Amino acid sequence: MNIINKILITGACGVTSRTIARSLRKSQRFNNTKLIGTDVCYNLFGLYEGLFDRIYRVPWEHNSLEYKQIMIDICLKEKIDVAIIATELEVLFWTKNSLPVATLLPPSQFSRNVISKASLYNILKGTNFIPKFAIFDKNSINPKSLELISNPPYWMREYSRGSTSGKGSIKINNIDDINAWLMLNPSIDNYMISEFLPGKNIACLLLYNKGKLVKICCYERLEYFMAKTTISGISGNINKGKLINDPAAVKVSTKAIERICNHTKEIMTGLVTVDLCGDTDNVYKITEINIKQVAAASAFSEINGANISEAYVMAAIGRDDLIGDKEILFPKNNLVLRDIDGYPNLVIDHKEIKIGMYFDSDRTI
Repeated sequence: MNIINKILITGACGVTSRTIARSLRKSQRFNNTKLIGTDVCYNLFGLYEGLFDRIYRVPWEHNSLEYKQIMIDICLKEKIDVAIIATELEVLFWTKNSLPVATLLPPSQFSRNVISKASLYNILKGTNFIPKFAIFDKNSINPKSLELISNPPYWMREYSRGSTSGKGSIKINNIDDINAWLMLNPSIDNYMISEFLPGKNIACLLLYNKGKLVKICCYERLEYFMAKTTISGISGNINKGKLINDPAAVKVSTKAIERICNHTKEIMTGLVTVDLCGDTDNVYKITEINIKQVAAASAFSEINGANISEAYVMAAIGRDDLIGDKEILFPKNNLVLRDIDGYPNLVIDHKEIKIGMYFDSDRTI
């Protein structure tokens, strides 16, 4: 069933946008739909991978009249039916500007308040939704100020809007660790320091349409690509994860979103990814909210009814009746496996292989 003819995806050469394209390619509803991409075309691999029918090059400066006019011209020329804005700074731009095609974006003030960890935490300050934290100029951090947060260890990170991949992040134990990290990162002037969260690392993808939560997809991050090459252990993308159903993570995420929307006086819509970690008691605390999908999300499309990219498009054209169940029950022993030179692979029923035993390739998708 060919519901729409063309879908536009921004940031087409990036990992997340290519994930969205893979998800849509797996949807029976879009098997004849053309995928049109826009990108700055810095990552040439994305150009030649073959996921898109056509990729337009756009300016680096998205917050400009040139960028806006080029995007509008592409939508009109290609007769785009639905646009998926897949990069956060472009989401910010289009929440206060109008595309001439259907799309589904979070509210404008909500987006501006969550894209910076500082403003997000300030809105949620005094709740149990976030870890204890404080924001410091790099010249004002001292042992007494750390004691006001919690007992060591702490998590130290840069917090500017749109920052990703654990930029400036490190686990610290004392002021000596801080001073050493400041010397290694002279370009970062301000830091957020919070209680260290050692528990589960969860991504909770939530799709809203006109105030209604229409799709939930969660996964647990287990390992990151080349984690040993970064001091924080966070390289930005996982190489091992697990699709999960976690009511506790969903409850914290939705309650926090409700509070933020009450603060901004807006009705929630669009797709967001809430990142959570468990504290020492494994009570979930929100570390950030991303106003976009995440790179591992194509694994959801391997499970019937859990394709969140498909659900996004359905919501954007007002066909919530085709989204299906709000949440799908995932196989208990699944694993999401990703490698630098391979496509993401969802293993439905993973079992450890004992020494002397063999791996049966028929057990994988």
